[in-house]
Amino acid sequence: MSATIIDGKAVAAQVRAEVARGVAAFVAGSGRAPGLVGIQVGDDPASELYQAGKARAAHEVGMVSRRITLREATSQAELDAIIDELNADDGVDGVLVQLPVPAQLSEPLIASRIHPDKDVDGFSPISLGRLMRGEPGNVPCTPQGVMRLLGEGGVPLEGAHAVVVGRSLIVGKPQSMLLLSANCTVTIAHSRTRDLPALCRDADILVAAVGRPEMIRGDWIRPGAAVIDVGINRTADGLRGDVAFDEVAAVAGWITPVPGGVGPTTIAYLLANTLEAARRRSGADSSQGVRL
Repeated sequence: MSATIIDGKAVAAQVRAEVARGVAAFVAGSGRAPGLVGIQVGDDPASELYQAGKARAAHEVGMVSRRITLREATSQAELDAIIDELNADDGVDGVLVQLPVPAQLSEPLIASRIHPDKDVDGFSPISLGRLMRGEPGNVPCTPQGVMRLLGEGGVPLEGAHAVVVGRSLIVGKPQSMLLLSANCTVTIAHSRTRDLPALCRDADILVAAVGRPEMIRGDWIRPGAAVIDVGINRTADGLRGDVAFDEVAAVAGWITPVPGGVGPTTIAYLLANTLEAARRRSGADSSQGVRL
């Protein structure tokens, strides 16, 4: 058996095209473009690359994008003041702080400080609470991308047993909620789960988001299962996912590559979240929003 490769670049291009059409309609109706502001603390090269990519992608779909770069020694109070200004700015629909941040800053405090209606990363307690309750709000971008990839791949979700390996607030926990909402039966596992290989072999859908290169092996996979690899690990041999790709592709029914799988959809859904935030804030019709 050879798995069908789900092309994340192609799916992300579809999402961006949908966002671009939505932005054009929003501008025509409101007279302004959705606004996205990214804050970076320090000059970490990877953060700089991510921020530049997000800003470029926002411009390409017609949004107004702005970057704020702060010195490494920025205090929590200084960052809070900047976030408060952006929260009060009616021209700003989305605010994000690039992670990780320096040790003197608190990620939980940052997530709580950003107004939930502008929290386009979907990391705030209110955003996550809305997801848990099934209410409208900003959902973390990577899990949304995973759902779109499963949909575009034609993976059956109704009644499927989905195993999510990873329990982070960014991916694992929100991913489990989205899969549950799609009527999957969901198990959340992690690196300390007892007999993890046996649990994975029971999965119809396996989402690997544990952050360990090539941890998931071919003999962990049920034949024909869908395997979504969220991991992006930098190794001496280049970028590697959490899945041993060649081994798993020989067994699975569907698989996402690294790079070129989940990664491109994450930025695409950041744009989608910004558009939806602008629509909700303006009272615009969201019935034509980007689909999962």
